[in-house]
Amino acid sequence: MESYLLAAVSLATLTFAYTCYGGVLFSTLPQTLAVSASPTDGQVLKAGEDNITITWGLNQSFPDGTDSSYNKVKLLLCYGPTSQEDRGWRKTVDNLSKDKTCQLTIAHRTYMRNTQNITWMIERDVPTAVYFVRAYAYNSSGNEVAYGQTTDAKKSRNLFKVQAISGRHSSLDIASVCFSAFALLSVVGFMVLEKRGRSSAEN
Repeated sequence: MESYLLAAVSLATLTFAYTCYGGVLFSTLPQTLAVSASPTDGQVLKAGEDNITITWGLNQSFPDGTDSSYNKVKLLLCYGPTSQEDRGWRKTVDNLSKDKTCQLTIAHRTYMRNTQNITWMIERDVPTAVYFVRAYAYNSSGNEVAYGQTTDAKKSRNLFKVQAISGRHSSLDIASVCFSAFALLSVVGFMVLEKRGRSSAEN
């Protein structure tokens, strides 16, 4: 009975916050999801090459019924504090409709009570930055009702770095060398033919 009362109070609080502020406030969300990711603290991963395995589920310390309103789960790649400094387009805002912390979607999943996991290839367009992973639980109306993340509240631990693709590839370098060699041979060949033509004309 108490667990259902707790869920009802949480839902009422979220509804009030949404009505007053025009969006859900992150500060009102309970951290009921346990989320972990495979990268170690400080590890550097390469975009387009490395994978991340993410595991999530209800924190078992919460009572039965806590997740009764959970309908969907969204996994996001979020910027760490050092990659938000002096970057307003990545700014953390309590109102989730305006928050820019988590801009990169990893996956959407139907919420299930048992622990879930996914292995995600870091997409090629992910920029160089420090990251963590966050999961939001949504109700049937599409509003955030809970969350979980791989870092602590201050976002100071369990952070990892993604190194973006540099823009140069070995295949492009090889093609460039081949083109340069072809151009050089063409110039040399043209000069040889021109010289022979002149010699023939003089004779």
